[in-house]
Amino acid sequence: MTLEPSISDATSPLVEIKNVSKWFGSLMAINGISLDINPGITGLVGPNGAGKTTLLRLLTGQSKPSIGEIRICEFDSWSAKAKSHVGFCPYDDSTWDEMSGRKLVGVSAGLHGFNGEEARRRTEIVLETVGMIDRADRPVRTYSKGMRQRIKLGQALIHDPDLIVLDEPLNGIDPVGREELNQLFLRLARSGKAILISSHILNEMDHLADHILFVCRGQLLASGSLEAIRDVLDDYPLKVRVSCRSTRRVAAELMLLPSVKSVTIESREDLLLEVQNPNRFYDEFGEFAVSPDIFIHGLKATDTSAEAIFDYLMARSLKPG
Repeated sequence: MTLEPSISDATSPLVEIKNVSKWFGSLMAINGISLDINPGITGLVGPNGAGKTTLLRLLTGQSKPSIGEIRICEFDSWSAKAKSHVGFCPYDDSTWDEMSGRKLVGVSAGLHGFNGEEARRRTEIVLETVGMIDRADRPVRTYSKGMRQRIKLGQALIHDPDLIVLDEPLNGIDPVGREELNQLFLRLARSGKAILISSHILNEMDHLADHILFVCRGQLLASGSLEAIRDVLDDYPLKVRVSCRSTRRVAAELMLLPSVKSVTIESREDLLLEVQNPNRFYDEFGEFAVSPDIFIHGLKATDTSAEAIFDYLMARSLKPG
């Protein structure tokens, strides 16, 4: 059983955010953010208070920008037409505990205008999709945190939205269940949907997201694939492991390269380098490695993860001035 095909227009970005700011009194929660969200999986990462929740509320039509524009499937995000293209799985648990999971998803179907046989059909589809078909008749109060997350995801999918906004969707779910949901997200993305995942589990984003948004203090620090972000951060202190013969001699010669800040001998065959300008380093290392008396067995960057890049962006953004 599958949900209906996406009806989004593939010729333009599914979501367009143009110079959006949002403030509450004197508090600037979002400051001049512009970006597009296309089909695929986008990860939204940032510390508490970064503006993630405000951005999610703006995208799901729960709040209006103070200035700027958000368009979803070419409709203003505050309009009913835009909201019909959005499914939201909130972090907060606001379900009715005495209801069964099936009844709760069915209520969501009714709220989206589906009745009778169509509501029942859609309810069964999403319960099967999120892996709750065999437990759907139990009261929600008997569910684990992970099971509640699955039911909330079912509610978000009931109207087959083009944009699926997920706030910490993997929270409280065991590793097996997390992998199952990751595979579900990937299937939905391959079907042409845009999935925005707000998460603090940064290592999940490494393997799951096509695109990552780093936010802090209401501003967009960086946007793109990890590789693309990495390429433009010339001052990022990259750590690289080099496997070679004669580690002491190679270490001494590597320290002569302008881009190398430090070299640590980890073992008889491994060196750990810290380099300041990744692109410059790889150019320099390419020339270095072809020297006839140098024997290099391996070269691998050790900190290209979302966690490492985010920590660096955070530290840089918090520097005064």
